[in-house]
Amino acid sequence: MKKLLLPLLVVLLSVNHASAHSAGTDTEVDVIAKTTTSWNGNKLPGYLEGTPEITILRITIPPGVTLPLHIHPVINAGVMIAGKLTVVTEDEQILHIKAGDPIVEVVDTWHYGKNEGSEPVELIMFYAGREGTPITVLDTVSTYTTPEYRER
Repeated sequence: MKKLLLPLLVVLLSVNHASAHSAGTDTEVDVIAKTTTSWNGNKLPGYLEGTPEITILRITIPPGVTLPLHIHPVINAGVMIAGKLTVVTEDEQILHIKAGDPIVEVVDTWHYGKNEGSEPVELIMFYAGREGTPITVLDTVSTYTTPEYRER
């Protein structure tokens, strides 16, 4: 009986699998981003040792807001849902992205984002971190500040 059950199970599973693919569904899969480098061309680092921790954030940046200078010590990527965003690194590399664009963020590179548009920026970001490791670190020690935070 056991000898018959395994082949029957294999046949049933393969028929079910085949019918799911031939049912004429309109499922589409588009690769939005697949890369080994961040947006500025730097090679992505290896994954951190330890217990993996995935964080998914919906980030909304109001019009006219410049984020503080910060780094991400972990690999992260996302998709712009709405608005237009300018990302600037400390050494003045600039990225302009708009709704629908992917972003593979810089890792361990000081940068900031600014919404120079008239509508809120909305991003969905995925962080591949390690349990106990922050996904973002704000600059609290350097004299470099983003334009909005410079003393007037």
